[in-house]
Parts: sequence; structure tokens; C-alpha cells
Amino acid sequence: MKSGLVKQRDEEEAGEIDLTPMLDVVFILLIFFIVTSVFVTEAGIDVIRPQASTADDTSGDLILIAVGPAGDIWIDGDQIDPRFIRSRFELRLTDAPNSAIIIQADESADNEQVLIILEAAREANISDVSIAAEA
Repeated sequence: MKSGLVKQRDEEEAGEIDLTPMLDVVFILLIFFIVTSVFVTEAGIDVIRPQASTADDTSGDLILIAVGPAGDIWIDGDQIDPRFIRSRFELRLTDAPNSAIIIQADESADNEQVLIILEAAREANISDVSIAAEA
């Protein structure tokens, strides 16, 4: 009689499925997709871009800079003093050497701030600089 009880337990255990390996695979896939997803960075403020007839779409490693109507400069959600723009560019270039700059200047912003950004990009050896506009 004892052997029948052991046999019944073995049959019950054989019918169970261990889900731990499947959960491990699911979590590894979840981590993979989170790490490889592309995060969109914002400049920091919303600006009203000027109209342009030659506006092109760009993608890739972008450094987005916003110039507000009062002349304030924003990079990655932080308001930046114009003296430190070049150093911020150089820090970003260490992470992504082929980065492009897109300046999102408000249509009522002063052009002096845009020229400061262009000069900082030239000093940081960034050749791909664009000014965002509405098509």
C-alpha cells in the first residue's frame, strides 16, 4: 500500500509546470526592450517656431536647444547660462560624437541668442546645426 501512495505523489508532481524559467525570460525581454528603446529629449520649454518653406525632418542623435521669447536658453530641460553652452555641447559629444544640434528659437526671440549658440557649436566642432521651423 505504501508503494501506491508514492506512485500517486509522483504522478501529481509530474503534472505541475514550473513557470519560473518562463518568467525569467519574460523579464529579460522586458529589460531588453526598455534599455534599447529610444527616449525623446525635449529642450525644456515650448516655443512658437517661425514659418519656413524649406523645413526638413531630422532624426538621430540630436541636441535640442530652445530659445524662449525673453532670450532664455534651455538644453535638456535646464536653463543654461550662455557662457556654458560650449561646455554642455562638449559633454554631450562625449556620449554621442556624431550629434546634431537643432535650435528651436521662438519667433519673437532675439537673434543674438541664436548667434551665441551657433558660435558655441562652431567652437565645439559641431558642423550639423539646424534651426527648427514650421513648414
